[in-house]
Amino acid sequence: MTLSLRISILIASLKIANGFTSPHFSLTSDLQITKPSHHHASLHPSVSTPSSTLSTLHMAYSPPEDAEKVKATKPKLPSPKVGDVVRYYDVDGGKTDGQTLVGKISLIQPIRPPTNNPEGTNKWLIEITEMEDVGDGYYAEYPSRKRRRSALRKLEEIAPLPASFVRTEDAYKIPMERGTNRPMPSHSGYDLIGYEGPAAVPINQDVVAADGENYDKIKYSLIRNAAIAGTVGTIFADLFKGTEDAAIYFAGALAGVAYLFFLGIKTDTVGSAEAKLGSNVSNLRFIFPVFVLVAVALKNVSSGDANPVDVPGIFSTVTPEQFGAAMIGFLTYRLPLFVSQLAPVISKSATDMLPGSAGMALQMANDAKKRGVDVAALERELLPGDDLVTVLLVSGPEATGKTTLINKLMEEDPRFVKPIMLDRMVDGVKFERLEQRGELLDVDASGRYGLQKEGVLEAAAKALPSSDDDNEGNAKRNVVVVDADVALAKKLVNVSGARLVGVWIGLDSLEKFESRLKAKIDSGAVAVPADETEASFLRAKVRQVVKDIEFGVVSGLFEFTILNEDIDESLRQLKEAAAYCFK
Repeated sequence: MTLSLRISILIASLKIANGFTSPHFSLTSDLQITKPSHHHASLHPSVSTPSSTLSTLHMAYSPPEDAEKVKATKPKLPSPKVGDVVRYYDVDGGKTDGQTLVGKISLIQPIRPPTNNPEGTNKWLIEITEMEDVGDGYYAEYPSRKRRRSALRKLEEIAPLPASFVRTEDAYKIPMERGTNRPMPSHSGYDLIGYEGPAAVPINQDVVAADGENYDKIKYSLIRNAAIAGTVGTIFADLFKGTEDAAIYFAGALAGVAYLFFLGIKTDTVGSAEAKLGSNVSNLRFIFPVFVLVAVALKNVSSGDANPVDVPGIFSTVTPEQFGAAMIGFLTYRLPLFVSQLAPVISKSATDMLPGSAGMALQMANDAKKRGVDVAALERELLPGDDLVTVLLVSGPEATGKTTLINKLMEEDPRFVKPIMLDRMVDGVKFERLEQRGELLDVDASGRYGLQKEGVLEAAAKALPSSDDDNEGNAKRNVVVVDADVALAKKLVNVSGARLVGVWIGLDSLEKFESRLKAKIDSGAVAVPADETEASFLRAKVRQVVKDIEFGVVSGLFEFTILNEDIDESLRQLKEAAAYCFK
């Protein structure tokens, strides 16, 4: 073995022993296996020529141009999407470099006329809805539409931000630059060259065909109803005003039907190549009532001495009565339109008049009917009966004192009981299984006790002593009282077999909510998370209170509302509401 080969093997061994490998170094050794005439094979290096057979240590060589290519490689920029949180500048912000703003992309549209700029600039215009800086790097959408502001920026003038939505704050958390305290974008900008615009949404042709059929039904239904209304109006006009006025009314009604028909031509051609032609033809609809009046005027003039017009001025050829008959007949087409729009409102108002869960159940039944579902069994479930368990649902935002009211109610009236809770320490396997399946309605703050549907129904199903039987000999049942936040109240609506009597506990101002929450924080009843400040935590709580109040107002779940300003008066009102459970 030559000296150079030994040195190469030694270096390779040291590299392996130290766990060092490098793609820039390679060890080559030209080995040759020979087979002599006897039965022993020998392995030895070929030494025919020093230049080709000696093992040598090579270093890989990278050309300078390859290194320049690596340096020139830039990370791929993202494409903009509606809903992205971005940074942009307001040049009128009072600063030399503009005020830094944060907003959401609400619209992406091309700039007209299009440009062929190879750098991709001046091609796309972005509409941005400004977000409110609520402090500590949090940005939230303005709650009021009146305060919302929008801005238009070119795509090259904005940069994406790595925003994370924080539910407790109801806002987006955005990383800030040190020193400047400005939002720090994830990329310097968006892809200008490769971006080809928002992705087209696939169109379901079956839905388009179905919508077209519905449109045709609605259009011809309006024309038919207008004709029917005109005919009925003509009969009444003949009965009360005479044949002449009835004829003029009928002519006006025909003009109204023609008006609807030509209006349909305009809507039929919207968005098509014939849109302009359809719009021009549709404008003829305005002359039909004029035709009616002209015909009446010609008839009056041709009657000679029998001309009923004897008043000069605007009604020199048509009497006021004739003019009124023609115009009322023409506007008759609006009557079926008004009725068709009013009918759903009346139906919905009737549903909303029903209190609490009854109104919600009726609304669900109406929705099921629209979907073609047989609701006979559902309607039977809506009827009151002994198989329904009455549940007193007391809900409201945090810090309203609802728990105190519930405890006082149960102390004074033993008919009201708490639901049966599942204890994790008693039956951990069942608790974990139900929790993983999402079958627990609620888990308390300690994580030990969970509420399931059976815990509500079984607690309320226990009969009271026979001395409390009603006049018909039926044993009265307990009423389970559920102290529920808004999330639990939403789940209880879907519990079958229960009749909910909803009571909403609230306060009359947000300032009182805030002061009570602050008092609970100061007393230690509510702990502020370590990663939040007291101000941000309180702000998030107040936002949640506003959302809870909105649910309490619009849900229709609560028959009774109590503003807990005085504990004794509120308890009296709760007792009156709870008495409804036994009716």
